[in-house]
Amino acid sequence: MALALDLGRRGQGRCWPNPAVGCVLVRAGRIVGRGWTQPGGRPHAETVALERAGAASRGATAYVSLEPCAHHGRTPPCADALIAAGVARVVVPSRDPDPRVNGGGLARLREAGIVVTEDVEETAARRDHAGFLLRVRQGRPWVTLKLASSFDGRIATGSGESQWITGADARRFVHVERARHDAVLVGAGTARSDDPMLTVRGLGITQQPVRVVASRRLDLPENSALGRSARDVPVWLLHGADAPAKRIAHWQEAGARCLPVETGPERDLPPAAILSTLGAAGLTRVFCEGGGALAASLLSAGLVDELIGMTAGLAIGAEGRPAIGAMAIDRLADAPRFALVESRPLGGDILHRWHRLNSGKS
Repeated sequence: MALALDLGRRGQGRCWPNPAVGCVLVRAGRIVGRGWTQPGGRPHAETVALERAGAASRGATAYVSLEPCAHHGRTPPCADALIAAGVARVVVPSRDPDPRVNGGGLARLREAGIVVTEDVEETAARRDHAGFLLRVRQGRPWVTLKLASSFDGRIATGSGESQWITGADARRFVHVERARHDAVLVGAGTARSDDPMLTVRGLGITQQPVRVVASRRLDLPENSALGRSARDVPVWLLHGADAPAKRIAHWQEAGARCLPVETGPERDLPPAAILSTLGAAGLTRVFCEGGGALAASLLSAGLVDELIGMTAGLAIGAEGRPAIGAMAIDRLADAPRFALVESRPLGGDILHRWHRLNSGKS
């Protein structure tokens, strides 16, 4: 099962809205087939593994990192494919909460006389599928907030200089994390000041994450890096109802997808509405790279599931730009709390990864 989970991670960031599943077929103590969900979500992991195993599938045990599907979509159900291949046993960590499945796949396997074993490596699988599970249960994607800052929590000097606070190893790590997510999200301020590309570079990646900008009025530079590349790499713009029609038309003509978000009482884009819009569009894992106002709003709303911090060994001082905007917190008890899950050197910097306490529970 550990191998099936590892294989499934290869599909992260490439198979949304489907879960990134892995499958290993074992017969007589030997691996006869393996697979993972392919880009775009098809074919599924089980189909790939069965094709590779061929006739050796008969009598084999299938280790699948999530319950096999039981519904007809663009392809037949994986439960039926396992039955037709003559698999003798199926081992899974958990059931798929999708209403179209939710135990139906396992029931179909048992009805066909296949032995089913559940709850194997369930904790690890829940962590790997956290984005998919959140989207099914709460209608929103998993959110990772990345902050690269100085020792004193600054992301730029007072004049705005920010390249580069952290080193080359940290920047490469960011590209790896972008590749593991369905989308990269920034606020309008970051899009205006940094003119970012937000693509994965230097890793040989062909399928890029969706680049998302939250901008209520769509007041973004029209000749930006995002605008010039929108036909080559997806750009989604989240905007309010008061965004000028001319700007919407311009960005659509440039190749961007414009998604309206219902504005809040202060005419902002509420973080919950932002995430529900992205969830409805199929995204399961979002990598947020700021800026400070967007980071503060997501944290204040309790919608950050994972924090990734990269801290450099330099100090900028109080006049520098803070990594996170104002959150109006007067008591420590009101501050969002996270649990440390990883800490290690990253070149000349320090990487620390934190998970929100009870994140992902419905």
